[in-house]
Amino acid sequence: MRVPLSWLREYVDLPASETGRDVQAKIVDTGLEVETVEQLGAGLKGPLVVGQVLTIEELEGFKKPIRFCTVNVGMANGTGEPQEIVCGARNFAVGDKVVVVLPGAVLPGDFAIAARKTYGRTSHGMICSGDELGMGDDGSHGIIVLPPEHEAGTDAIALLELVDEVLDIAVTANRGDCLSMRGVAREAAIAYGLPLRDPALLDVPAPNSYGYLVKVADPSGCDRFTARTVVGLEPEARSPIWLQRRLQKAGMRPISLAVDITNYVMLELGQPLHAYDRSRIDGPIGVRRAEQGEKFTTLDGTKRVLDAEDLVITDNRGPIGLAGVMGGANTEIADAVADPETGAVRGTTEVVVEAAHFDPLTIARTARRHKLPSEASKRFERGVDPQAASAAAQRTVDLLVLLAGGTAEAGVTEIIAPSAPRTIAMRADHPDKVAGVEYGRETVVRRLQQVGCDVYGQDDLVVTVPSWRPDLAEVNDLAEEVIRLEGYANLPSTLPTPPSGRGLTERQRLHRRVGRVLAGSGYVEALNYPFIGETVLDQLGFDADDARRRTVKLVNPLSDEEPALRTTLLPGLLTALRRNHGRGSHDLALFETGLVFRPTGQEQKPLRLPVGRRPTDEEIASLDASLPRQPRRAAVVLAGAREQAGWWGRGTPAVWSDAVEAARTVVREAGVELIVRSDRHAPWHPGRCAALYVDIAGEETLVGHAGELHPRVTKTLGLPERTCAMELELDLVEQASTGALQAPRISTFPVATQDVALVVDAAVPAADVETALREGAGELLESLRLFDVYESEQLGEGRKSLAYALRFRAGDRTLTVEEASAARDAAVALAGERTGAVLRGA
Repeated sequence: MRVPLSWLREYVDLPASETGRDVQAKIVDTGLEVETVEQLGAGLKGPLVVGQVLTIEELEGFKKPIRFCTVNVGMANGTGEPQEIVCGARNFAVGDKVVVVLPGAVLPGDFAIAARKTYGRTSHGMICSGDELGMGDDGSHGIIVLPPEHEAGTDAIALLELVDEVLDIAVTANRGDCLSMRGVAREAAIAYGLPLRDPALLDVPAPNSYGYLVKVADPSGCDRFTARTVVGLEPEARSPIWLQRRLQKAGMRPISLAVDITNYVMLELGQPLHAYDRSRIDGPIGVRRAEQGEKFTTLDGTKRVLDAEDLVITDNRGPIGLAGVMGGANTEIADAVADPETGAVRGTTEVVVEAAHFDPLTIARTARRHKLPSEASKRFERGVDPQAASAAAQRTVDLLVLLAGGTAEAGVTEIIAPSAPRTIAMRADHPDKVAGVEYGRETVVRRLQQVGCDVYGQDDLVVTVPSWRPDLAEVNDLAEEVIRLEGYANLPSTLPTPPSGRGLTERQRLHRRVGRVLAGSGYVEALNYPFIGETVLDQLGFDADDARRRTVKLVNPLSDEEPALRTTLLPGLLTALRRNHGRGSHDLALFETGLVFRPTGQEQKPLRLPVGRRPTDEEIASLDASLPRQPRRAAVVLAGAREQAGWWGRGTPAVWSDAVEAARTVVREAGVELIVRSDRHAPWHPGRCAALYVDIAGEETLVGHAGELHPRVTKTLGLPERTCAMELELDLVEQASTGALQAPRISTFPVATQDVALVVDAAVPAADVETALREGAGELLESLRLFDVYESEQLGEGRKSLAYALRFRAGDRTLTVEEASAARDAAVALAGERTGAVLRGA
């Protein structure tokens, strides 16, 4: 919300010496965030005056149209003689009043003006546009043409209000009241301890039966609708300079008088309004839900297909407005147009003013559904004061009568759904308990009254919440109001004293070790947002009944395209890989450790905890029961070269086995042995997918998968070919851990190495052969390594050879050849018994 300081002073008598920076500091102390204070007209120096164009001479022989003008600037130039100025703009004519800057002046940006020769003539000054004066966007992008009533020589700096300070306030979602001058003025009045001149305190006529007919079919979506009619408007009436400048300073573009007035009142009171051309409305105005698939063209010219949840404004023909978001093209205010034959000006002469209050959730969903954020929807979805609708309509009518020469009809339509004021019961010392500061009853009551609450009672207070503060819903909200107005800076700073002897848990240590070992293995950590959408789950090829499709949906997501919490780490990592690959980094190895969210369907409704005491163990357990399962996982993705090529030789591309090795690296940090078996699991290639198991209490437990991604997945996601990935659950790996890592034992006795090559069916997992060899070899086996996999016609179709290196060693003696051979034979025998393996060449 952009707040011009000159406008703010209309409602609060701020000290004349107070600058924008001073006001910023005061408002920040009350809890509002003022991002910047913009100095309008900084460095501007006159003379800058109103001039009247006397003559225009078109100069020939140049690449673009150039005009030599004489302009009457009164006595501003000291002589009263016409000022000679060269100008390239063409949106003004002889007799027009324009803004002229004379030699010796300085425009914003330290642009000094002097007489200079150009295009064969001497230009003594410049005829100015709004951009050159730093006025913002007025929609014309040309020379400023002023109304004819301003005399030549008048100071244009004061006329155009070029010098001002604008506070840019970042309004949080709960403070919709501060999206208006009225709301910000109330905060400033509280901060300075000054009275507020509330612009909503207007005399409003009582509703009667003569007003424009309105029918509200959905009171839950629209609980208040006020309609007023103004006739006899002058089509050629223009917005006065003060109105245009206030809109520009607030960041809005002047359009036409009727539209400018509705925007002005919205900025002033926070109530969005809409003006309909009455001659283009067919029958009564209605409010209802849209029909599914109903079509409607909004003011921006876009034809939209409506949803059954959308709230629409209608007449006998159908929708004429998307309630709380944008009006329709079929009833918009018509621009003034002169008849080419008669010269008469035609345009809108009768308007119906709408000031309504709509359901915030409905408006928010409609604006997001149609990707149509507007100034109106931004206010409605944050909460608009329903009691301000009639005052806003009256203010609009008054300005239309004053500025457009209209006449207000006597009819006043007001439809109101019955509702009671919101009251909250609170102990007077509740804010004291929340803040740990003794405020006292008088301070609590005074602060609540300042924000607009009515307070009754002594120790047990009954607080009636003002209509413009829908965010005040419970006692802690009231406590926060007291605390923020008394000053967050005045709260005592007390650091908790942690109990001695507590360090990281074993779970935390494991997670940190995993991050370090992956980084040491050449992976780069990539932290991603924990949000996903249905689209990426489809792209990854998950089946309809896949557990990873059961997600936790956010009530208010940052993006409608990603409304759920992630059930896997892969979408974020693969997005990061694709982004970096697109930017020229083709050899990538990324990792992430983090939580995923797996709902069980058994979650309970969460409790609301008290703030006056520590929650009990039962309450904490109830909160835990309301949460989805949140296991911590580790994942890696690889693409391109795993080892770079150079003078030392050829590089090595990343393959599925690198992803499996990353899993081994992770579980090794927990002192756990990884069991690898082939599997078919999305999004991995069915022939290059490994299921990862660990032993937990004597049972093989699946902890993750690794391998090469399916070609269809890489193509759909725009990833490099042969991209590989691994993901496993660290919490299960921790359960399999036996505790502290064991240091390697170094023996002084020599090792005996035996190599065996076993032929098995191609479908037999190497892990099964390895397990049998380990058990058969007995205690003398120190290590076992698969160093070759071989397939050929000589072995036979559907057969493969697995070559293993077995290392034998005894801790108390040197092994004999016979002992090593006997252990090897026992290992081969058990492998043959369990897997059908035979020695190659036997």
